[in-house]
Amino acid sequence: IKGNLMLALEVYKAVHGSFPTTAKGLQALLVQPAGVSGWTGPYVGQPPIDPWGRKYRYVSPGQHDAFDLFSVGPDGAEGTDDDVTSWK
Repeated sequence: IKGNLMLALEVYKAVHGSFPTTAKGLQALLVQPAGVSGWTGPYVGQPPIDPWGRKYRYVSPGQHDAFDLFSVGPDGAEGTDDDVTSWK
């Protein structure tokens, strides 16, 4: 989880001064969000999908950091031991 997607979020912040909001979500890395000027993306080549074929979850501001990025892991349930997170 701490690879290209994290880098794309950092680039977005460098260009726009903040991370995308929860409402704009990770879609802001693919398509220019309404009300965002100077967008220089796309910042990723395809929609961010975890290794189990699900969309990553994204919250900004996060409870653990400036943003929380996570996958619910193989069991598909949030808050279980197999979750993969940006803050652990």
